[in-house]
Parts: sequence; C-alpha cells; structure tokens
Amino acid sequence: MFAVIKTGGKQYVVREGQELKIEKLDLEPGGKAEFEMLLKAEDDGSKVEIGTPLLSGKVEASVVAHGKGKKLEIVKYKPKSRYRRHTGHRQPFTSVKIEKIS
Repeated sequence: MFAVIKTGGKQYVVREGQELKIEKLDLEPGGKAEFEMLLKAEDDGSKVEIGTPLLSGKVEASVVAHGKGKKLEIVKYKPKSRYRRHTGHRQPFTSVKIEKIS
C-alpha cells in the first residue's frame, strides 16, 4: 500500500516502513507525527482512492532524527566592478519513518 501526502509545501509518495527526509518539523526525535493531508491512496493496485482535494485518512510516522542538508554555495559576481559575494545555505530537515497508512 502506498499514499501521497503533502507536508512542507511538497508532495511525497510514501509506503509503510519507508524512511524519508521532509521539511523540518517541530517534534522531538522519537515522537509521533500524523499527516492528515492525504491526496491519494492505493492498496496493491486493487483499490485506488483519489481525493478531491483530500481524503479522510491519515499517515502515522515516527521522527527518527533532525539534520541539515548538503551545503549550497551562492555566488554573486559582476564583471569589471570588483563585486563578489559568496555565501552558503544548509536546509534543515526531519527524517521520519512511515509506520501506518490508514
């Protein structure tokens, strides 16, 4: 069984037992998260439910850890004017494990 959920402004295809990185949540590691914005659910190809816009179900997950992604370098440069700027950014994320789709 798999489902499509929406969190952090993005959509994710999830399966039970899957571990994935999503936008940072304000939960402690070991805590439980529930995603109620369920867009689509399919049960082994036999039963497909599509929300208009949402389904009445939820996906339960446990928070594994928090972290930061790879560093992105931002470089600004203008020729012939001695203008150079160099900064970086690391996007925070939360790693969750999908426990149950209902």
